[in-house]
Amino acid sequence: MKAIVNGKIVTQDKIIVGKSIVFDKKIVDIIDDELMVNYEYEEKIDAKGNYVFPGFIDIHIHGVGGYDVMDGTITALEEISKIVASKGVTGFLPTTMTMDKATILQVFDTVRKAMEKGMPGGEILGIHMEGPFISKEKMGAQNPAYITKPEYSLVEDYLDIIKIITLAPEEDDNFSFIKKLKTDSDIVLSIGHSNATYEETMESIEKGITHATHTYNAMTPLNHRAPGVVGAIMNSDITCELIADGIHVHPGAYNLLIKTKGYEKVILITDSMRAGCINDGIYELGGQEVIVKSGSAKLKDGTLAGSVLTMNTALKNIIETTDLNFSQGANMLSLNPAQLLGLEDRKGSISIGKDADLVVIDDEFQVKKTIIGGKIIFD
Repeated sequence: MKAIVNGKIVTQDKIIVGKSIVFDKKIVDIIDDELMVNYEYEEKIDAKGNYVFPGFIDIHIHGVGGYDVMDGTITALEEISKIVASKGVTGFLPTTMTMDKATILQVFDTVRKAMEKGMPGGEILGIHMEGPFISKEKMGAQNPAYITKPEYSLVEDYLDIIKIITLAPEEDDNFSFIKKLKTDSDIVLSIGHSNATYEETMESIEKGITHATHTYNAMTPLNHRAPGVVGAIMNSDITCELIADGIHVHPGAYNLLIKTKGYEKVILITDSMRAGCINDGIYELGGQEVIVKSGSAKLKDGTLAGSVLTMNTALKNIIETTDLNFSQGANMLSLNPAQLLGLEDRKGSISIGKDADLVVIDDEFQVKKTIIGGKIIFD
């Protein structure tokens, strides 16, 4: 048995002081400090007055530290896993890009092997398939050469590991792909990189779209005469991602989305590419050259190409630019994504019986310790 003492425990609805977290692989108890004598401990971890958050879950990340999911290697996934753990991520969805079908399938196979093997840092919880079923008009930094209409045959052997599919529903003839996936799987179908009208988006939600990929980015904007995808997101009950880096989205738009949807429906992501956590320079993303400078990643033509955001910084940004408290902010990186993936019974909050996925963070939002499944992974 282990314990975290002297921490400000961030639960899903309040901050607790004067208590300690007792855990092994799972959280065993949250007890008053004076009751610590009721257990025997192999280790006591002093949080030194810092905050103890539930582990972050990043449902949209392409790469970091010079590695990319599309490298298609176990090594790349292991390195991504280790680096994101140092930023508080205890679980993540390696996110693919629009490339040739053979490469995408090879990456799927590699991720499956990595899940079976286990990772040295953040746990792989499945795959987020972003592309190639997207709109050329809203492709962003995706490669137009490989964009296709939705094909069930490309995913049918991987329904067990794909957790989210981003697609442009207007490219799905008669919504047949959406209908088939809703029948055959529990995969979250997400609208993204879409040129759909408001009406098309609302109809796709009726057919099975339940989520939106990096809200505001690579989709038809909100206009009072043509509300677009953004308007449909705000006028429906679907969940939605947000890149809170101040580059992809203005902080004023964070507030608009959160006030319209409620923070319970918004999930913070990084959408990080391989240049995350390393120096400015020129990098590769999906076969295209990306220039990273001063915290932004862009193609040569100025198109935003993923981010270099980290989850702890996303938390910092949302707390500092909105009226949300620490618990509400934490839910946007932990409980909300856990619920989206159907994992809230074991992840997403500091609760007895859930996995001991915990992050110690100081007042500057710097990660001091990351614990995954009861093991200290980053210190």
